Amino acid sequence: MKILLTADPELPVPPKLYGGIERIVDLLVTGLQARGHTVGLVANADSTSPANKSFAWPGKRSQNKLDALQNTLTLWSAVQQFQPDIIHSFSRILYLLPLLSSDIPKVMSYQRNPSHRTTSWGVKLAKGSLTFTGCSNYICNIGRKAGGVWHTIHNCVELEKYTFQPKVAPDAPLVFLSRVERIKGAHTAIAIAKKTGRSLIIAGNHATTGKTGKYWQEEIVPHLGKDGIEYIGAVNDTQKNELLGQAAAMIVPIEWEEPFGIVFAEALACGTPVISCSRGALPEIIRQGIDGYLINSIDEAVVAINSLPKLNRQDCRQRVEEFFSTNVIVSQYEQMYHSLATSIS
Repeated sequence: MKILLTADPELPVPPKLYGGIERIVDLLVTGLQARGHTVGLVANADSTSPANKSFAWPGKRSQNKLDALQNTLTLWSAVQQFQPDIIHSFSRILYLLPLLSSDIPKVMSYQRNPSHRTTSWGVKLAKGSLTFTGCSNYICNIGRKAGGVWHTIHNCVELEKYTFQPKVAPDAPLVFLSRVERIKGAHTAIAIAKKTGRSLIIAGNHATTGKTGKYWQEEIVPHLGKDGIEYIGAVNDTQKNELLGQAAAMIVPIEWEEPFGIVFAEALACGTPVISCSRGALPEIIRQGIDGYLINSIDEAVVAINSLPKLNRQDCRQRVEEFFSTNVIVSQYEQMYHSLATSIS
């Protein structure tokens, strides 16, 4: 089968540091090729993913009208050259506009809240040739309100990159690993660590200007270097594996509806329990009292941290192996492709 994948134009596939969607697309490229498929990729010009045929977006800004027009024409041209059996977009539905009325099966995948307006007109114009996926039931439930056929296919992690650690030291630190901004709850993680007397390592990038920069300067910086609170900056894959593996738990008490959050599955792959909140897709990832704890307050978090010895880190690893591994997720996409190709023919 010939499958043409598209990624957002801003970041290369795979990303150099952060970029969850781009990581998933790269794993799909290699995973599908390993199963004998021919894979094309339309992505940022700096992409190094080993697709059988690569096409570069001329425009690198998703929200720019001129770039959008250029990228729409580029995707049309790529389809004419590559002649795919399936078009699978992880980029903008707008780029599919000239192709929506064609009989080629098309998949539009959402890693963030789908727009009701664009989704509904996509359904109307495609006339049954467009299928949607969301990275969580949470995302799919939003999308279904606009119509169309929706399938939940979760995000995945490359298990080989994450070393399972069955035990950690009694004084192992808590780890906050995410972008350091209010919606991710870094300030709450600090308050929880202080109340439990546990050390906390904060890793991730942060803004220096605007509202988020002010949050960093006023609510995070004053605590650093005190009471066991440490900031180590952004981390690469190797550093992430080491950081998560040594942690008693990863604590990211979110204040928004998280679409999925690959870092939660990455922590579990190391055997590290997760402490977060029951918002967005988190209840789909974390089983309460098995893989971690979903909390609603600082007091509940304190109880959760004191209960960490009750958890079996092997259960965390097994959760990822069975539900969020690359092999499992690539199989789900592959099965969908076959189903769509069969229904068209």
